[in-house]
Amino acid sequence: MFVNVDPVFDTPDFPEQVDVVVIGGGILGTCAAYELARRGVSVALLEKGLIGCEQSSRNWGWVRQQNRALYELPLAMHSLSRWEAFSQEVGRDVGFRRSGIVYTTDDQESLDKWEVWGRQAREQGFIGQMLSAAEAHERAPGTTSRWLGGVWSPTDGRAEPAMACPAIAQGAQAHGAHVHQNCAVRGLDLTAGRVSGVWTERGRIRTSNVICAGGAWSSRFCRRHGVDLPAANIMGTAIQTTAAPEVTPGCLTTPRLALRRRLDGSYTLAMPGLGRVEISPQGLRYATRFYSAYRSKLAKKLQIRLGRSFFSGPEAAGRWEFDQVSPFERQRILDPMPDMALARATLAALHAEYPALKHVHLARAWAGMIDTTPDLVPVISPIDAIPGFTVASGCSGHGFGIGPAAGQLAADIATGATPMVDPAPYHLSRFSDGSRIRQPEMM
Repeated sequence: MFVNVDPVFDTPDFPEQVDVVVIGGGILGTCAAYELARRGVSVALLEKGLIGCEQSSRNWGWVRQQNRALYELPLAMHSLSRWEAFSQEVGRDVGFRRSGIVYTTDDQESLDKWEVWGRQAREQGFIGQMLSAAEAHERAPGTTSRWLGGVWSPTDGRAEPAMACPAIAQGAQAHGAHVHQNCAVRGLDLTAGRVSGVWTERGRIRTSNVICAGGAWSSRFCRRHGVDLPAANIMGTAIQTTAAPEVTPGCLTTPRLALRRRLDGSYTLAMPGLGRVEISPQGLRYATRFYSAYRSKLAKKLQIRLGRSFFSGPEAAGRWEFDQVSPFERQRILDPMPDMALARATLAALHAEYPALKHVHLARAWAGMIDTTPDLVPVISPIDAIPGFTVASGCSGHGFGIGPAAGQLAADIATGATPMVDPAPYHLSRFSDGSRIRQPEMM
């Protein structure tokens, strides 16, 4: 089901030359373009469909530090400050509210893991609190489950996915960025092995630096240039309820349900960890890289099946010439069908957990493709074999929350600025240098 996003109007003139081209109008791409433009760098943000139309408007809308992989925590912490500043800087509401996030559990193993994680996270400046059973029920009143405890992160928040990317893209435009939708980048123009431009469906743009932030499409774009970006696209389903009484002002996760209070008085709901992976040429190519991930508890709820991904879309095989229609033009917007059985089960889980919401109905359901790396940590990295080419992708379902910092780091790398955090944990080479792939820590 197509997700409506706030409209963005294209920049009237199409550039012949810019300092940086950003491919992809999701949260990473828009944030990278915004940070570049406000530094005075000339930048073109090119989106094959509409700004924010794919996973960046289909996610849960959580902006969290809690339960991040520790490698991601610096990005998450920096992103929170940027989320809070955006609305004032761009003059448009991105829907961010610092309303806290609660995790509850009936499993002692989860409590033990959160406690260990919390001690390590506090060393980096994170603020969080372990909850007793009584405190968990106080933070999540009205539930029917008997919690052993939980964890509370008061400085975490939420934002509105359909509002955020368009607002940030318009903020970039206000600083002089070129923004063009329905304009696919077919490939890189290379001179002596380094970036000298991009080929788009509207012609060539000269540039010496390109940031690929294409989400589920990034790996296929990279393969066209001989760059291996290990990625699996996981299809997840989420729903929106009708307007409902407030049972939490922010975000809440139980073992069976995740919910976010929306600004319009409804909820976004999903069942944590549930999704499907379709067998595809890309999946087979990188299967060995995901061996550890698929054996972990985090992957036990995933369904694996054959589907359209084998023949078309971001995971299919095949080459194209830069003067030909590319796969990115054949499928402007990834709009997979939601799993309606899962959608109904999600609503039933809400009714079971909150009897006070038993009259709340399903307003709509949608699905999205989550670009995922083998260790669930993003790739934000220069491509050593192609000077001038930077990849920012593979956020593994965390991209919306960490997008502001991830985009800023990509902008730093592309322009040679001092990185805002240590970029080493996000380098693409970790999947090819012979080191052991890290076991995924957190969803």
